[in-house]
Amino acid sequence: MKSLFNCILVVCVIGLIYVCYGSIVGPINFENEQDLREKAIIARLIDIRKAQTEFRNLNGAYTASFDTLIDFVKNGKLPFVMKEGSLTDTQLENGMTEKKAIKMIEKAKQTGNWSEVKKNGLEKFRRDTMWVAVADTIFEKGFNADSLRFVPFGGNAQFEMATRSDTTKSGAPLRLFQAQTPYDTYLGDLNHQLLVNLKDLRTKLGKYCGLRVGDIEQPNNNAGNWE
Repeated sequence: MKSLFNCILVVCVIGLIYVCYGSIVGPINFENEQDLREKAIIARLIDIRKAQTEFRNLNGAYTASFDTLIDFVKNGKLPFVMKEGSLTDTQLENGMTEKKAIKMIEKAKQTGNWSEVKKNGLEKFRRDTMWVAVADTIFEKGFNADSLRFVPFGGNAQFEMATRSDTTKSGAPLRLFQAQTPYDTYLGDLNHQLLVNLKDLRTKLGKYCGLRVGDIEQPNNNAGNWE
């Protein structure tokens, strides 16, 4: 009987040690895995932000369609201005601007009469626009544009993306976008209770339960909620 009691006691102690170990190591492993996955997701959200920024610069608004955004990255071109020369203080004081200088030079190219250009000392002033591929400008060589829509560690899950076009009280155009993915998408296969605790904490703080870049409710300069 004493031996049986001792055996039961040993089993209980081992079980207690296992529970204590799990209660300590479990959250650490969860946080480490969360950190690993979120680094990859943040990098993807930053890529989406870069693509959206250039898309808006060229088209005047963001897009809520990944098909459109990916096609833009694959096939779009961006203007790149080659600059040569600059206006002197004297030229600026006389009312010359880059816009006027460019217009004057373009007129000279069309007419072949360069007298006005020479008169204003603009012989070495050049502003030529080249069009370069989006993929070669804002992303590294070999970038896979098709990956933009997919959430890392989310299986085949895609980011949620939305846009908003409005005007401010002063009448200025307001262009907003956001891309996001909830915790459930990329942490759903981890410890359920720890995930519930994480979501509960974020909810109490009034924060989005996941990762997001941009905001369609209020301007935030397209910041990420991790920044």
